[in-house]
Amino acid sequence: MTARPDTAIVLAAGLGKRMRPITDTIPKPLVKIAGKTLLDWGLDSLAAAGVGKAVVNVHYLPEQIVAHVAARRAPRIIISDESEKLLDSAGGIVKALPELGEQPFYILNADTFWIDQGPLNLGRLALAWDAAKMDILLMLADLHQATGHCGSTDFLVAPDGALRRSKGDPAGRIYAGAAIIHPRLFENAPAGPHSLNAYFDTTIATGRLFGMPMHGHWITVGTPDAIALAEAAVAGALTDSQ
Repeated sequence: MTARPDTAIVLAAGLGKRMRPITDTIPKPLVKIAGKTLLDWGLDSLAAAGVGKAVVNVHYLPEQIVAHVAARRAPRIIISDESEKLLDSAGGIVKALPELGEQPFYILNADTFWIDQGPLNLGRLALAWDAAKMDILLMLADLHQATGHCGSTDFLVAPDGALRRSKGDPAGRIYAGAAIIHPRLFENAPAGPHSLNAYFDTTIATGRLFGMPMHGHWITVGTPDAIALAEAAVAGALTDSQ
């Protein structure tokens, strides 16, 4: 059986411009939904999945995030400071690689989270991971499982779980902001700012991008008016899971 990832990176360095005016004074990962910050929703999911160490990258109002996570015991938090230069999603991962190690690790977006239904989705993701044939395994959501998602779908899923771009096909699924990735993918990566999205295309081309449909409800919070919708979705999803 594949060992579950023991490390993770939470991408928390974004500017959160669409959340203004709330983010004029706090970074987006510290926006609260149902009494819990977006960042803590993700970190709690990692802790429940047995992750021992999580790198959190910071850029905008970084001292607030550093102070917020200082009291956390699980997972153990390592700060990756991008306050001098925002590195985008893949650039942030490349900078953090020395802390992430040589084994596959989780990636979480700090502005999305989910309510599990049944076995933990991160645990299911680890069980679905196969390093022999995968470089990236994405957690996916259906449109009907999502709250706050304004766009179309991202990927079409083959019977074996392999992914290709959906180009808006309603039969596709959404990337749900959580993944397992193998660090070998970044062996020749540039050190500067660049996006993880390009690696999705690279691994589609090599047949090594796969996806796993999540169970439960997925929530993304992009704008201030999405907060009330997110809180209602949390209340409903928690009721359904009881």
